[in-house]
Amino acid sequence: QVQLVDSGGGLVQVGGSLRLSCTASGGTIRIYQMAWFRQAPGKEREFVATISYSGEYTVYRDSVKGRFTISRDNANNMVYLQMTNLKPEDTAVYSCAAGLRYYIDADSYTTADFGSWGQGTQVTVSS
Repeated sequence: QVQLVDSGGGLVQVGGSLRLSCTASGGTIRIYQMAWFRQAPGKEREFVATISYSGEYTVYRDSVKGRFTISRDNANNMVYLQMTNLKPEDTAVYSCAAGLRYYIDADSYTTADFGSWGQGTQVTVSS
């Protein structure tokens, strides 16, 4: 299992942008489906986006389509989440995750599909 460290969170105003980073160590991410999840206060962790091994395929939850972009750099063991046009409802702790399953449908992804997790980074969007 790879170890994951999340970074890049912060406080941003509505409409602003942030780029989250996930740094992997202890192995290569090339063999993993990588994803970002988020958890808002008082709510369950929810799927945000995922990217296939080669980076060719991506899946997003509906509420972030067109605003968030997931990407990966296998050579440097990095995964990113570029977030633009941020909204107050995007406020949450964001965590990257590594897994082995790919689904076409965003609703199919659950935390059980991922075995390695980052510690999370706080994103706060102020109105």
